[in-house]
Amino acid sequence: MVRVLFVCMGNVCRSPMAQCVFEELVRREGLEGEVESDSAGTHAHYHLGDPPDPRAMESAAARGLDIGSQRSRLFEPEDCERFDYVLAMDEENYREVSASCDRVSSGAEVGLFLDFAPGVPETEIPDPYYGGPEGFERAMDLAERASGGLLDHIREHHLSRHV
Repeated sequence: MVRVLFVCMGNVCRSPMAQCVFEELVRREGLEGEVESDSAGTHAHYHLGDPPDPRAMESAAARGLDIGSQRSRLFEPEDCERFDYVLAMDEENYREVSASCDRVSSGAEVGLFLDFAPGVPETEIPDPYYGGPEGFERAMDLAERASGGLLDHIREHHLSRHV
């Protein structure tokens, strides 16, 4: 089983959207028993146990995805040992999870989610929390691009029989 953790600040916008987009792709490809994902926030104590932001849910629903059952949780150093990939939405969260994973000497691959988005000039998924619906749409677009690249990478490095 390959396990992927998506991380943002509060775990109510970007990382839940990334998780649902990636999970839908995994489902479409018939890999549910081989790849699983979760999401967390480095500062999720502000939203601990909360569902995703309503604007995130609306943006996901517009694409036929339901993220209403997700609940915000705090990123923990132990996540570095439980997951094969710990992917941050931006540099600030990357630095935080990278430092945590370094402290526990994990084997997790820690990086930026958009590193898996070929041809995308951005390196970070901008935080849409303080903006309007267009920011959530852009975050979903970027998550879709990166999810495809991430799944291709996982296939190549972990699921060679599915290439």
